[in-house]
Amino acid sequence: MKSVRLLGTLPIVFLALGGFLYAADGKKSETARATFAGGCFWSVERFFDKVDGVISTVSGFTGGTKKNPTYEQVVAGGTGHAEAVRVTYDPKKVSYEKLLDVFWHNIDPLTPNGQFCDFGEQYRTAIFYNDETQRRLADGSKKALQGRIKKPIVTQIVAASEFYPAEDYHQDFHLKNPLHYERYRIACGRDRQLEEIWGTQRK
Repeated sequence: MKSVRLLGTLPIVFLALGGFLYAADGKKSETARATFAGGCFWSVERFFDKVDGVISTVSGFTGGTKKNPTYEQVVAGGTGHAEAVRVTYDPKKVSYEKLLDVFWHNIDPLTPNGQFCDFGEQYRTAIFYNDETQRRLADGSKKALQGRIKKPIVTQIVAASEFYPAEDYHQDFHLKNPLHYERYRIACGRDRQLEEIWGTQRK
């Protein structure tokens, strides 16, 4: 996946290889990427935005087969996509292991195809790894949690595929529409259920 930023008037092209970004000259960028699905992407964005070392978050869709899906198509089901968030972070300030820890403690890893009041495969939980290191760390973190939780953890760990950003009005929704978001969060029972699962371990 390519992205372009401008430095003065010169375009600099970055290519994402594994979890890191590389400039056109082959030098590794100072940032890395991770992708997570944890139900409604408004909430996933919110808890990663609070992590020191996270540079940006983008809500979108991944894991399915339909190209350039709309929000309406994804929530209707049948696209195979999950609502997900692509996290760009500074690995010098926050590790991938830390992001995994924050992810686990802000989702319900025990419910297949649903989170809290949202149901369907589009709301499944998943870790989309970019390279072998991310896969190994994700697998290890899941196994460690499974050793402490009696019920089966159903969160998927799968290779990252094309990521499609959601429409602009979904980006930073918790900041643009805080009252709407808080009403949704309370009505959905997210905090109550997370407290039941994780207790004082919440991040």
